Amino acid sequence: MNSSLALIWTITAATTLLQAGNGLLQALMPLRMQAEGISVASIGVVAAAYGVGFSTGCFFAPSFIRHVGYIRAFASLAAMVSVLILAMTQAHSTLAWILLRGLTGITLACIFTVTDGWISARATSTHRGRILSIYMICTKVALMLSPLGISFGDIRTDGLFMAVSALITLSLLPIAATTTKEPNAPQGVRIEVRKLFATAPSAVVGAFVVGLVNGPVIAITPVFGVSIGLSQDQAAALLFALQAGSLAMQWPLGWLSDRADRRYVIAGLALGTSLVSLLILWASAQNASLLILWSFAAWGGLALCIYSVCVAHACDIVDPGQIVSTVGTLLFSWATGVTVGPLIGALAMEVLGPQGLFIYAALASLGLAAFIVMRIIRVQRPPAKGGFADIAPTSSASAGLAPRAEIGATGDLAHSPEPEGEEAVDQNGRSPATRVETSP
Repeated sequence: MNSSLALIWTITAATTLLQAGNGLLQALMPLRMQAEGISVASIGVVAAAYGVGFSTGCFFAPSFIRHVGYIRAFASLAAMVSVLILAMTQAHSTLAWILLRGLTGITLACIFTVTDGWISARATSTHRGRILSIYMICTKVALMLSPLGISFGDIRTDGLFMAVSALITLSLLPIAATTTKEPNAPQGVRIEVRKLFATAPSAVVGAFVVGLVNGPVIAITPVFGVSIGLSQDQAAALLFALQAGSLAMQWPLGWLSDRADRRYVIAGLALGTSLVSLLILWASAQNASLLILWSFAAWGGLALCIYSVCVAHACDIVDPGQIVSTVGTLLFSWATGVTVGPLIGALAMEVLGPQGLFIYAALASLGLAAFIVMRIIRVQRPPAKGGFADIAPTSSASAGLAPRAEIGATGDLAHSPEPEGEEAVDQNGRSPATRVETSP
């Protein structure tokens, strides 16, 4: 175990510092744009630019890493992000914010491919659960606590952007100091949305709706908080509550999803998200700040966990050799939702006021719940067979962290027994739809 930790401590430390800067940036950017008089609709467009950049970066990342290696890729990309953050101090128009946020989406997608791929290759089956727990707890705690740093500076000055840049620059130090050999470079991922939808429609639709809902809520929550009368510090604390709820609920929900048809869990989480969205609307109308904070924690514990269950559900169905392509396809579906969702969420706020964001979230989540229920009625499935992994929508390299993906020392996926498909099976118990082609 100690030798395994030695292999990942540098990338874990680097990613923790990187996520600390990223979490603070998520709180800072929308508040800065609002303070400069940029409309909520324009803030939504900026958030959508991040989704476009992120999905683009996921396609370019594997070839870039193969060309320069993990360590040099991380170093060059982190330096680029740091410069982009400093450039945001000079952004005074919507077009400038769109350009900079799109570029940060590309670079962060490539960085997360580096970090996820590194962990995937080093987390062997013997210590997989403990290694991944350490990595994900460290990074999620950083993402959770860092928005509170908004109280240490003035959003109208450049100090907080400099702090974000400093944290991202500091993430270079553990990587530069590593003495371990970097993993083998990742292979490209083929996106097969149509084929995966034929095999696991609940997972594909779930990942897309997660992007539709979570994207605008995370991107616009600070603006929502200020718009309903909260202070800037309280508005940033809403992001803390979202991540804290997600951290608290990941493993209980994972335990539950490992013992039932995961589609029941997805439907329950979506329905719960819709109901808690209505609770947030009621609490904001009552100006009950403490209840709003707890409601956001509950919302994060439900909505931010759906993607992990969708990945686990899809990986239960496809062959082990298809997991990389499957996770890449789900990531693409999520990124598509993240691109579109902020536009709709911001428009809802413009038309209906601040409450429009969670009216939209409630309706979209309810739609997902209804779709999953229809799938359950149409196709019965046995309880889940695969293990649950806390998969965040970061990069296609996270396929190695998925359930049933056994990674050897070389980073190759080992095969396990054939799963059952979601559609009708033949006499051999295999579904034609589960034969999804993967990239070489």
